[in-house]
Amino acid sequence: MSETTPQTLHCVLIPMDNRQLLLPNVSIAEVVDHDATLSKAGDQPWLAGYLDWRGQKLPVISYEGANEQQATQPEAGRGRIVVLNTIGPDHGRLPFIAIVTRGIPSQARLDSKQVQGLETADNGPADLMQVELEGEPAWIPNLEYLESLGLQALTTA
Repeated sequence: MSETTPQTLHCVLIPMDNRQLLLPNVSIAEVVDHDATLSKAGDQPWLAGYLDWRGQKLPVISYEGANEQQATQPEAGRGRIVVLNTIGPDHGRLPFIAIVTRGIPSQARLDSKQVQGLETADNGPADLMQVELEGEPAWIPNLEYLESLGLQALTTA
């Protein structure tokens, strides 16, 4: 009888104001220090500004603002900006977006037994689902929604 080995997924836990996001490593292009050089933001409450990154102008999204809460602004020295690879149909127009964090992301190795989906009314439009990770809540972001905000920011930039 052969034993099945659970597959491990390498992930990143990203601290936000009132929650922790869970993303696979492959979705993250880079974590950069916040150095207060964001270009001016538009009128959208979820847009923290624009980051000049590797010759590209990336919209920097406040996850809390995208969830219709008080928008988080980057804090020099404390938070980071996480550059995410986009996966949607407009990847050619917008290959990357960025989000503001409240701390330094950390690595996690997960198997299917460690993560359980939860039913909750606490989700906002930027949340795909809430999970329980070793007894602690974490949220998987709705990347398609965040990308749509990034595209919106590009058209108003």
